[in-house]
Amino acid sequence: MRNYIFFVLFFCTTTVLAQYKTLHDFSARTIEGDTLHFSSLAGKKVLVVNTASECMLTPQYKKLQELYEEYGGDDFEIVAFPCNDFGKQEPGDNKTIKEFCAQYEVSFTLMEKISIKENPPPVYRWLTNSEENGTLDAKVWWNFQKFMVDEEGNVVDFLGPATSPLSNKLKDWLKE
Repeated sequence: MRNYIFFVLFFCTTTVLAQYKTLHDFSARTIEGDTLHFSSLAGKKVLVVNTASECMLTPQYKKLQELYEEYGGDDFEIVAFPCNDFGKQEPGDNKTIKEFCAQYEVSFTLMEKISIKENPPPVYRWLTNSEENGTLDAKVWWNFQKFMVDEEGNVVDFLGPATSPLSNKLKDWLKE
């Protein structure tokens, strides 16, 4: 009986302590070099997407901007991380990337260029690993993979690279 009580107490204690991080626990550098504390996005749904300027999916910048213009503001934010890991399709530096994005009139948040394969930033390790996010495992396999994060900072789902930012699944989630 004594061993049973110890086991129950140990299990309950470790279960309570096994809290997962949220997006709000992270920060990263913007394309301008400033630090963005994701805790500033608390209360907003967030779409995190890895981008590239020389990809056949690059026109998604336009669709991301349309989505942002329709839903962005107090309740929704897009955070884009340029990345050169997939097909070497983002070869430019931060300044070049920012200038490129101007043609799409991007007004959502652009982050500094990252590597997801070689040295993923902590926020991407969290997004892709259920042991860290408590929800899902999702390997990033190409440019424009989209992660959906709720108002509390929990990753809830992801959309593959070819899925349009204007998909019904994404719009329905934003309307919830």
